Amino acid sequence: MKNNKTKKLILSAFFLALGIVLPYLTALNKEIGDSLLPMHIPVMLTSLYCGSFYGFAVGLVMPFIKSLISSMPPLYPNAVWMATELLTYGFMLGFLTKKVKNIYISLIVTMLLGRATWGIAKCILLGVGENGFTLTMFIMGGFVDSLLGIIIQLILIPLIWRKNKNERNNISLR
Repeated sequence: MKNNKTKKLILSAFFLALGIVLPYLTALNKEIGDSLLPMHIPVMLTSLYCGSFYGFAVGLVMPFIKSLISSMPPLYPNAVWMATELLTYGFMLGFLTKKVKNIYISLIVTMLLGRATWGIAKCILLGVGENGFTLTMFIMGGFVDSLLGIIIQLILIPLIWRKNKNERNNISLR
């Protein structure tokens, strides 16, 4: 039992570190880097391999740690709304995958809930309307500008999840 918790903590720390390092690799071109959503995949993998609690925790702290290390994203308001989105991914993907047993359904629902949470957080932090966060900004930022990252997540997460099925069973993380 304690060994299993240790494995989850180590994997969570690894995915947290990966989520902090990946944006540096994609930052060479800001527009493309931002559209790849480099912090999302490590949070989702934490949730799948370690469970909802660990995914939630990694999603919550990752943007703040990244901000404190590099000033990117800016601590307020960007890291705040990023944390709400990532903790939603972190919790929901593990939770839904356990209940639904279909990685694609779980992933799509999780992605929609994460983007909704991101939009709500931005509305609260920026206000709504012409001078705040508009519906057009939500659609552009949450879906159009993120399309490349969404496609990558829909391909990569299920591939990693299926490929490591035997290893997951052997180390009994779930």
